[in-house]
Amino acid sequence: FGSQEWRALDEQYGAGLIGSRECLGDEWELIDGSEAALRAAAREVPLDPGFGDLVRSLQAAGAEVTVVSDGFGFYVEEACAPVGVDVLTNAVDFDAGELGFPHENWCCPCSTCGMCKQAPIKDARHRGMTTVLVGDGISDRKAALLADVVFAKDQLRDWCERAGVAHRRFDDLDEVRAALLGS
Repeated sequence: FGSQEWRALDEQYGAGLIGSRECLGDEWELIDGSEAALRAAAREVPLDPGFGDLVRSLQAAGAEVTVVSDGFGFYVEEACAPVGVDVLTNAVDFDAGELGFPHENWCCPCSTCGMCKQAPIKDARHRGMTTVLVGDGISDRKAALLADVVFAKDQLRDWCERAGVAHRRFDDLDEVRAALLGS
């Protein structure tokens, strides 16, 4: 839905040359597609089949579960709605054609993320909760530095291994559920 310029932005973000807020904002400007087309394309992306079971099992065990995404947001909220999980993410205003960052954190030392993933971890730890991060991407790195337990795959796993961040490898969410709940 946009020009190939997004690849250069993604590379700059991956290299740490720009933050996610700048990357996402610039990528959003490149998108040329209707709301209906974007939502339809997002629905085609498969979720991990264990997502619903993991969320329901954790909620049944009394855990607070929140999906924290530093993406465009609309597709995350739609994907999470069937399981009733809280979502913190960026916000697209399709009527205005704008991407907003309602959870950016100007008090964070980096203050470059669209969705500061450290903030909900800091909040939960302040309330005396054990924090668990299940992640796979570049935007999870800073949160991985704070979480009590980190489950990592793909880009996050590779980064954790290079950076010496303690983590548990996983390939699918059924593995995470088994590790956390023994089922």
